[in-house]
Amino acid sequence: MGPIIIGSFEDFEKYNGQDLGASAFFQITQNQINLFAEATHDHQWIHTDPERAKIEGAFGNTIAHGYLTLSIVPHLWEQIVEVQNLKMMINYGIETLRFSNPVLVTDQVRLVAKLKNIANLRGTVKAEVEVKLEIKDQKKPAFSGILIFLYHFN
Repeated sequence: MGPIIIGSFEDFEKYNGQDLGASAFFQITQNQINLFAEATHDHQWIHTDPERAKIEGAFGNTIAHGYLTLSIVPHLWEQIVEVQNLKMMINYGIETLRFSNPVLVTDQVRLVAKLKNIANLRGTVKAEVEVKLEIKDQKKPAFSGILIFLYHFN
């Protein structure tokens, strides 16, 4: 089953208040963590030093930056919903974001989404999407929150 295809406000509106689905699982690697550390200048050893993390860290291994887990949302979101007929999309905001469980290197994560609310604001579609980043074989998600997207359809 592929992503839900959305081409208009009316297409989106049909899913208001409903679960949208889940992405495939995505594995976090040390290389991704290291590249993210380079890009953000966040080289904290809990992320980038596997030997030290095994000995001194609370988790027995390196962990992904919280913002790294958030940064993969676009990749995972497009597996759930494919928005077509689009002039422009804007990441408008994030509400109630909570990082509740660390993602260890080699963990697999997936995005689960529900359309909390949809509104047509004079041609701009505002979508509020409840999300959780689930960690395979863990009860508590890596994070949860409400993502707000603005879509401008053709």
